Amino acid sequence: MKTTGIFAQIFLLCNLAIFSAHADTGAFDLDRWDFVLNDIRTKAAAQNISQSVIDETLKRPVFIPGIVKSDKNQKEFTLTLNEYLSRTVNNDRIAMGKQKKSQYPTLLNQVETKFGVPRNVILAFWGMESNYGKVKSRYQLTDSFITLIYDGRRSEFFSKQLLSLMKTADKNKLHITDIHGSWAGAMGHFQFIPTTLAQYGVDGNQDGRIDIINSIGDAMHSAGNYLNKLGWNKNEKIVRRVVLPADFDRAMLNGDVKKTLIEWTDLGVTNPDGSPIPQSEMVAGLVADTKSIAKRDLFETPITEDSDIEIAPQPVIEAYLTYPNFYRIKKWNNSSWYAIAIAELADKLK
Repeated sequence: MKTTGIFAQIFLLCNLAIFSAHADTGAFDLDRWDFVLNDIRTKAAAQNISQSVIDETLKRPVFIPGIVKSDKNQKEFTLTLNEYLSRTVNNDRIAMGKQKKSQYPTLLNQVETKFGVPRNVILAFWGMESNYGKVKSRYQLTDSFITLIYDGRRSEFFSKQLLSLMKTADKNKLHITDIHGSWAGAMGHFQFIPTTLAQYGVDGNQDGRIDIINSIGDAMHSAGNYLNKLGWNKNEKIVRRVVLPADFDRAMLNGDVKKTLIEWTDLGVTNPDGSPIPQSEMVAGLVADTKSIAKRDLFETPITEDSDIEIAPQPVIEAYLTYPNFYRIKKWNNSSWYAIAIAELADKLK
């Protein structure tokens, strides 16, 4: 027996023409929609989520075609490293980060003391994830998740996220329909998805609930806790800028090959000024923008042996030594460019 509310049925029928007209989703299947809602209701009840939260979640669900389009058309990352850094580690973001550092000294000190994550690192993540809270999320998360569950490509994942969100709302006495996030479900100052929040969320302001959207204290403590659990080492750098010989093996520049600093030195890795990098048994990887390097090589003017032009030395390769904290960042966001940007921004905010 169908349990979808009469109001929801009427609401869906009124908007069915809009849903069906969307080329990427095809004809809207009302029976499937109804099945999805009933399945959510059943699973939520089985996980002891309160009836009030279940009813609030399913009272007026909305299918959003644009979310399905976004999920199916995620563009491949195409920016060069320098382009990415110019967008993410810019003067405005650095200035705002310094202002936030002055605005929240006590809170940042609490997080650093409790979790061992330096304040400049917390600020870097805050800046990268939401521009220090300035980026406002547009989607009601219940609608985002129900839409993506209905779409079916990753139903199990998004069902897990919705149920986790419902549990969080129930436990912390939050109005679930007031919780907004990205189309994919990230929310708050540090853009946690619900399962991450459930595992690492902290009541930073000690008001008896965890609210990473409206409480900066909760958000910062949760971010610090997450990084701490990932193994953050406050005594280690994230990356080091280095240069490599022009003929360096490009296959070793994706961060996957790990060697000691002594071994990298033997292969010709130096500081940008040519001085030796620190000598130790510490293990690190190497990351460079190999596509840009290949493009540079392609457009270099070839010099023949018969040419009267003096052969200039081939440019060195600019790269980053990537230390263990770099790989901890990649567990937060699996992008080398993102991890380097965090390192660069954190450096500017010391």
